Amino acid sequence: MYIIRHRINDKGFTLLEMIIVLFLMTLILGISTIFFANILPSSRFDATVRNISATIRQARSLARIHNESQVVTIDLDSKTYDLTGHSSKEIPSGISVKIIDPIYGELKEGKYHFVLHPTGGVEGGTIIVWTDKKKASIQIDPIVGTLIIK
Repeated sequence: MYIIRHRINDKGFTLLEMIIVLFLMTLILGISTIFFANILPSSRFDATVRNISATIRQARSLARIHNESQVVTIDLDSKTYDLTGHSSKEIPSGISVKIIDPIYGELKEGKYHFVLHPTGGVEGGTIIVWTDKKKASIQIDPIVGTLIIK
């Protein structure tokens, strides 16, 4: 039978083991930081598109419930949007918005109003949202008022 004897001074880790563990932890932390830094702008973009769509859907529902037209305003200069009577929401930096109006064409500045009627009809164009890496369009059916996000 073998007997393993420990010396009294053999407690803990060696300096080399500590350096290797710290190096591996730093490497893993660095890789995960790069991964999450690339995901954050994409999720912020997706959230902005969902929030604009949700505001338009809310206006459509309120128009039907209250039997009166509702207005969603997008201010392209200050990069905000709101439903009349509700708080304004900001479009995050790095995300651009433009409107394709059926009459006036492409609009990149000023205020644009989407009027949602109780019958379901909508006066307004298509909202284009983009960043350097992604692009989405929110198309609103002028007769029924449904949203198509591409």
